[in-house]
Amino acid sequence: MVSMFLNTLTPKFYVALTGTSSLISGLILIFEWWYFRKYGTSFIEQVSVSHLRPLLGGVDNSSPTNSNTSNGDADSNRQSVSECKVWRNPLNLFRGAEYNRYMWVTGREPLTYYDMNLSAQDHQTFFTCDSDHLRPADAIMQKAWRERNPQARISAAHQSLELEDCATASILLAEEEATTIVEAEKLFKQALKAGEGCYRRSQQLQHHGAQYEAQHRRDTNVLVYIKRRLAMCSRKLGRTREAVKMLRDLMKEFPLLSMFNIHENLLESLLELQNYADVQAVLAKYDDISLPKSATICYTAALLKARAVSDKFSPEAASRRGLSTAEMNAVEAIHRAVEFNPHVPKYLLEMKSLILPPEHILKRGDSEAIAYAFFHLQHWKRVEGALNLLHCTWEGTFRMIPYPLEKGHLFYPYPICTETADRELLPMFHEVSVYPKKELPFFILFTAGLCSFTAMLALLTHQFPELMGVFAKAFLSTLFAPLNFIMEKVESILPSSLWHQLTRI
Repeated sequence: MVSMFLNTLTPKFYVALTGTSSLISGLILIFEWWYFRKYGTSFIEQVSVSHLRPLLGGVDNSSPTNSNTSNGDADSNRQSVSECKVWRNPLNLFRGAEYNRYMWVTGREPLTYYDMNLSAQDHQTFFTCDSDHLRPADAIMQKAWRERNPQARISAAHQSLELEDCATASILLAEEEATTIVEAEKLFKQALKAGEGCYRRSQQLQHHGAQYEAQHRRDTNVLVYIKRRLAMCSRKLGRTREAVKMLRDLMKEFPLLSMFNIHENLLESLLELQNYADVQAVLAKYDDISLPKSATICYTAALLKARAVSDKFSPEAASRRGLSTAEMNAVEAIHRAVEFNPHVPKYLLEMKSLILPPEHILKRGDSEAIAYAFFHLQHWKRVEGALNLLHCTWEGTFRMIPYPLEKGHLFYPYPICTETADRELLPMFHEVSVYPKKELPFFILFTAGLCSFTAMLALLTHQFPELMGVFAKAFLSTLFAPLNFIMEKVESILPSSLWHQLTRI
């Protein structure tokens, strides 16, 4: 029965079958290519992993046991929320002395409204309390921190200083009115004198009630902020050793205020001094599994490991003899850092232009990468061969994480919220970096195009054989027209006897 059916089939049926299958496969390839370019993953693989594997009873070996599944999901959700949280940039610049100078020179606003609004919320949280209305100067500053107009804020700060020596008023003037770091440092020293007095008074009364406790907490935040900014002024003015001492003293005096990430300021200053032993000591304390990671922690750890081998590293030699233990440790540290924040290498390797870092950053996002590279690029350049090692190895990270948005390797899956938040934090003139997607091989694109083209030709030839024959003859005649023209010219130029001998050959 089957043989009789096959014998009745005509050649036209096979042409139609070939053309139809080619068309369908071409359409599948085109859809796969479009889906891959848009979402960074294969549609067929994603459907297989997400829908077919559970139906077939497949279980991921890396998934937690049933007894811990709910806890694992809850931890993952909490981690996802914390990773999409916007953090204060530990090394944020001064508005008056740095951000405003950039705007005066370029005419472009370096800070977005969203970023400045977050800063205003931070100022209200750290520099105000419910008892501010009891002191006229603090009451004025409470309104000043809510004011959107910079000139109105500055005027309110001057008004507050006329009443008394107010620490928060001096902070505002140092941040926004001072046009140089020297002026800002002078105002912060003035704020320090007032802030220390308020801190000592509130410290003695903090146990007398909730109101005094809130006031002491506010005064503590003000004092820590002032001392940290003074250390940053010293660092910017070249007094790096003084800055390191101030930061160490501040961390000893207030060891519980880890939310300010003062250790990142300390790491940058120690790297400037090339005091790598102390850098390693700080990393040993803060590069802990229980603490939230940052690009500064991960990439500084990678820099120290790269420093041990980078001066003698050669990709050609490594491919011949293999990687040594020290080189393997350095490469693994780079892969770890790139997995945490994949946007940093392009800035360190100067494949993407830097801009001024924002006042807030999103961990693992483009904003954090800019903030890190802005201050640490010089430290990578100072270590001989470190950037070369990074250039040779950083892209290998993506081969270990085929589905970065679904499953991580050393960290949680890369959060999908970073691009949206970074677009709010970074200025419009900056092209926001997104998670590096796999480049689609040229062979797939070529195959898709060729398959679709041949399928269309087969279908048209089957439906309109005479018309396609005319088109084919016209196409071939047009294609060979230049060759026929050249042959005619050569035949007219060469002697007939010589042309006859050439044609015989």
